[in-house]
Amino acid sequence: MINRCFCCVAGDDEPEPAAPPAGRRSRRNPSRAPKNGSMEYPWEIYSLKELLQATNNFNDSNKLGEGGFGTVYWGRTSKGVEIAVKRLKAMTAKAEMEFAIEVEILGRVRHKNLLSLRGFYAGGDERLIVYDYMPNHSLLTHLHPHRGAPSSQQHQPLDWPRRVAIAIGAAEGLAYLHHEANPHIIHRDIKASNVLLDADFVPKVADFGFAKLIPDGVSHLTTRVKGTLGYLAPEYAMWGKVSESCDVYSFGVLLLELVSARRPLEKLPGGVKREIVQWAAPLVERRKWERIADPRLAGRFDAHQLRAVVEAAMLCAQSNAESRPAMSEVVEMLRFSGERRGMTKEIVPVVAASSEEATDMEYDVTGSSEPLDRRSWKLTKLR
Repeated sequence: MINRCFCCVAGDDEPEPAAPPAGRRSRRNPSRAPKNGSMEYPWEIYSLKELLQATNNFNDSNKLGEGGFGTVYWGRTSKGVEIAVKRLKAMTAKAEMEFAIEVEILGRVRHKNLLSLRGFYAGGDERLIVYDYMPNHSLLTHLHPHRGAPSSQQHQPLDWPRRVAIAIGAAEGLAYLHHEANPHIIHRDIKASNVLLDADFVPKVADFGFAKLIPDGVSHLTTRVKGTLGYLAPEYAMWGKVSESCDVYSFGVLLLELVSARRPLEKLPGGVKREIVQWAAPLVERRKWERIADPRLAGRFDAHQLRAVVEAAMLCAQSNAESRPAMSEVVEMLRFSGERRGMTKEIVPVVAASSEEATDMEYDVTGSSEPLDRRSWKLTKLR
């Protein structure tokens, strides 16, 4: 798969890819014509000149954001279409691989909650990926506006119904990758900055540069750790063992972040770092649901939904990978959270823990003496 993609995006040494014949410009890549019934990809091959004009020569005023491997710019094509263009920082082997993976995967998937690929440019030392522009930027800029571009710092806080809709939509996009895409796809970098919001605040899961394709019959892979601190599942961070369950853990962290607007990993006085799950767990134990909600909501949220979403998040963010739900189950939990009747499940901590496990317990660094063993969360019937 990767070799085939490299042939597509990097097999031509000419600085400009060949343009389609006049009058036949389309979004379908003519070099990827189907052979023996293979898949066609609805890509457009842009010229460097087009993208330079669209982004005003990658002007800093057009910059939307910056990541480890590239900078994203806003642009407008000659036809008036708004686009986002990711420009790779340097042409290293690693950057080339991520470019190839992202183009290949985005060409494979089609879902209302996944960011669509419009096309790309590959020539010389430039690698550019063109996406649909998301006018409401990323979820990160709404939860932590001080971390976004100046234009995003004026965002109003997301209201509660919109947060629930974003949670459900992002879950559906991720569930598509895990259960419907063929082969299945592990994203490996689920976080607030990789959930983009369109004009109607419909969430789009984005940035597939770290993604892994999982062949049928393979439960997990062992690989080098990629991703963002605070979102990484324990088994992945420690041993490089990656599976769909790692994305589920990251999504649980994202849910808590969406509800509370707290950072997934925060630094406390004295240099102690605390994960958002560690912060939330004592509040869940004491059923202090309202204290988990973003203060900017000012109490304007549905208490039943809040509880259900937080419980779903805690199930996803269990330390034991085998205990986490599948993303298809998470989707159902979040849809179910909209119904006030029939809520028959909650998370309760298992009280007892063996002395052998005591050394593995995590402690609430806010001062509580109650030990927290995240492996002990389980779904039980309400009493």
